Amino acid sequence: MTPIEPIAERRPQHLPNDEPACCKPHPFVDVDRLSLHYGEKSAFQDVTLSISKGRITALVGPSGCGKTSFLTCLNRLTDLIPACLVSGRITIDTLDVLAPQTDVIRLRRRIGMIFQKPNPFPLSIRRNLEFPLREHGLRDRTQLSTAIETALRDVGLWDEVKDRLDSPALALSGGQQQRLCIARALALSPEMLLMDEPCSALDPISSGIVEDLIVRLRGRYTILIVTHNLAQARRIANDAALFWVHNGAGRLIEAGPAKQIFEDPRDPLTAAYVSGMRG
Repeated sequence: MTPIEPIAERRPQHLPNDEPACCKPHPFVDVDRLSLHYGEKSAFQDVTLSISKGRITALVGPSGCGKTSFLTCLNRLTDLIPACLVSGRITIDTLDVLAPQTDVIRLRRRIGMIFQKPNPFPLSIRRNLEFPLREHGLRDRTQLSTAIETALRDVGLWDEVKDRLDSPALALSGGQQQRLCIARALALSPEMLLMDEPCSALDPISSGIVEDLIVRLRGRYTILIVTHNLAQARRIANDAALFWVHNGAGRLIEAGPAKQIFEDPRDPLTAAYVSGMRG
């Protein structure tokens, strides 16, 4: 298998509304009329959305409107769900994601996913990072050690755990476990991170640490984050998209720059939601 490439050099970070030319919108993911059904039930229908490279896009909206289901389409976790039917088109860079010939393992290496509840493997801290690296072909001990240290430094965990790498990962605090899961994804040098409410299961201090980490990763990675926390979305997102339930299925109501979505929305439903009148 192809050896793991070194993690890209960190780029300077900027606030969402203070972006240099390199961080201006540049399409990376194009979704066209995407729909998802679980058997007879429609999760969402006819979503068309462009996601820009190197930026944070927040998916907001009430529970049950298809935001998490939308995430799972992008790296084809939907393949693992019986009676799940996906239609439409997803293009990531030049890759046709839904094409039968697409290598799903390589796709998921390019697109890491962080879940709502931290899910470290019941192994040591070191083995949590070694395992995916070895699975993707990295065997050299020196390269493994370097990749592990780099990933842990990227999430601010190295100084906290460097003397106990062989201790159980499940002994870490909730916030540390979530950062370890992010490090596990980063170790594979992805291009994109899908985050499904990564702070919602954490205490306020841990949540703030993870949120700051997400902001620091902007520019190096394209980040798509589902959050019910509108204040968080305002703080960290460059772009935002509102999902809603209409006639029993999730629909994309409005998408655009976060500043416009939160301060000057075009759709009355968006205006009602971001002002707290709906949702």
